[in-house]
Amino acid sequence: MDFNVKKLASDAGVFFTRAVQFTGEKFGQVEKTELDAHFENLLSRADSTKNWTEKIFRQTEVLLQPNPIDHTGARIEEFLYEKLDRTVPSRPNNGELLGHYMQDAAKDFGPGTPYGSTLIKVGDCERRLGGAQREFLQTSAISFLAPLRNFLEGDWRTISKERRLLENRRLDLDSSKARLKKAKLAESKAACEGEAVPDFQETRPRNYVLSASASALWSEEVDKAAHELRVAQTEFDRQAEVTRLLLEGISSTHVNHLRCLHEFVEAQTAYYKQCYLHMQDLQKELGSSNGDVFPNAFAGNPGLSMASSGSSPQGNATLPQDAASAVETDTLKIEEVQAPATGTRKAKVLYDYDAADTSELSLLADEVSTLAHIPFFVHASDSFSQVCPCKARICGLIAGSCTV
Repeated sequence: MDFNVKKLASDAGVFFTRAVQFTGEKFGQVEKTELDAHFENLLSRADSTKNWTEKIFRQTEVLLQPNPIDHTGARIEEFLYEKLDRTVPSRPNNGELLGHYMQDAAKDFGPGTPYGSTLIKVGDCERRLGGAQREFLQTSAISFLAPLRNFLEGDWRTISKERRLLENRRLDLDSSKARLKKAKLAESKAACEGEAVPDFQETRPRNYVLSASASALWSEEVDKAAHELRVAQTEFDRQAEVTRLLLEGISSTHVNHLRCLHEFVEAQTAYYKQCYLHMQDLQKELGSSNGDVFPNAFAGNPGLSMASSGSSPQGNATLPQDAASAVETDTLKIEEVQAPATGTRKAKVLYDYDAADTSELSLLADEVSTLAHIPFFVHASDSFSQVCPCKARICGLIAGSCTV
């Protein structure tokens, strides 16, 4: 019990001495041992490595698992299994769940229906994408995240511990220097007082004897402080060497992280390539079955509006190859259209119209079209609601009148 109390008192005294030294350094009242420039560069490089490694590690986790809150229960379960030294059960990821849902929906809707058969194909592709993602996450966790975590939780903790110990040794060294300096000043002061001739008429002549004994005590104190300084200097040098070796190991850490980064890039490249191949296969399967699923997709609309549209996004629609060829052979060529003597005119479509055959045009409401003189299709009327007397379907849709 006495030993513990003494140790506690000693530790408290050391802590107080370090606190006094640290406070004095902050206020600029005491001297501070400065580290060499190379050592300071090593410290700065280590701090930078730790900060950026931590940021890269956290952001990579966010990239691989965008919504960690949604997986809080799963993480707690993994933690419990890890503490119990048991294997974490495999669970489907989001892609695999989506694939399962699509295939279950296809069974409910009927796998023979166009929608059901497509759901089966897309669901199978989503399951394969989910499997590829699972492999990518596992590879990335092993080859990239694990080394970064090991550095932050292992090597860096060791470096931080040794740096704190080095700082304590430095405070002890500077405190010993200050103590020795004060002891030497007191010794010289006591020696000066001891050399003075004593005044025996003084009411307290014993001051001379006390001064002589104080000089001897201060000499002993100087020797003790010098011994403590030598011990503190030795411990500081030894700790500085240990810390220096650890800091120089940051270079090997960079080499290791570089290798892990290459492996991460290779895993990411393989993952995206695999996803691209899966999507290409799915696109080919869906493209080959488009004719069966939508056999008359363009039957009622073989010709799209040849008028330029500036307000409707449907103006960029394309035609199937057979429908496009029919338009080319059966419809009037634009180069054959001659502008009227009065020039071209613009008109606004009142409502949507789908062409019944290749001799007509499909129009959209509010579409602004440039009109030219075409046989049986001539323009302009003062009344937007009036239907053209020539019975041409196009004239009743355009703000114009028929001159036939």
